[in-house]
Amino acid sequence: MTELSAALETAIHAAREAGTLLTKEFGRTPEVNEFHAHDIKLALDVESQDLITKRLLGRFPDHAIYGEEGLAGDQNSECQWIVDPIDGTVNYFYGLPHYCISIALRRAGEIQLGVIYDPSRDEMWETVKGGPTLQNGKVIRVSERTELADSVVSIGFAKSKATINAGLQLLPKYVERVRKCRMMGSAALDLAYVATGRLDAYIEQSVSLWDVAAGMLLVENAGGRFEMAARTDNPDKISVRAWNGKIQLLPHE
Repeated sequence: MTELSAALETAIHAAREAGTLLTKEFGRTPEVNEFHAHDIKLALDVESQDLITKRLLGRFPDHAIYGEEGLAGDQNSECQWIVDPIDGTVNYFYGLPHYCISIALRRAGEIQLGVIYDPSRDEMWETVKGGPTLQNGKVIRVSERTELADSVVSIGFAKSKATINAGLQLLPKYVERVRKCRMMGSAALDLAYVATGRLDAYIEQSVSLWDVAAGMLLVENAGGRFEMAARTDNPDKISVRAWNGKIQLLPHE
């Protein structure tokens, strides 16, 4: 077994174990660590990341963890795991079964593998650099649709006033041109859905790297395109566009 295949196997097992934890607690009233205007931080976010960290560093003790709930391991390592322990925390808190675990491995600045697990539907997406994208073990591809009018596009809204306003300006332009717009509450699952062909595009004004690190490789290896750009108003955030590479997205503004 190569180191990359061992890393993929470990990430899949960690995601499934975290998924079991979240499924067990789903539907109960979770303990809240922090309430924000447009977000919630749960104790389960921390518990899920701790579990994932234990599994990853247990197998690769010289690696680093960069997660939504903090850092761990050797931060000077060229191998860095990028972890979102619950992507879609607000959905989870409100009992909406649309959330996931996202794990990616970056080495020397390049994403080497991506794993996204939706425990509600028991759907596992996985890929490694240069390989195909798999969904529950089957090779998947992005949609074949070429016309924007035939497309389903997910447009995410971030949490700052500037990004909310930008999203509000963008939404009607797409609503007028596509078959349907969706707002689903999990960036990672939106990217997995683009890779699967359920969505034709996903556009978000401001997200964190852990939201999209695994999904970007899923999309690219499934034949799609992924673009991201740093935000000048917040160096910790990025704007992203992911699509099947066949439809013509509206120009940046």
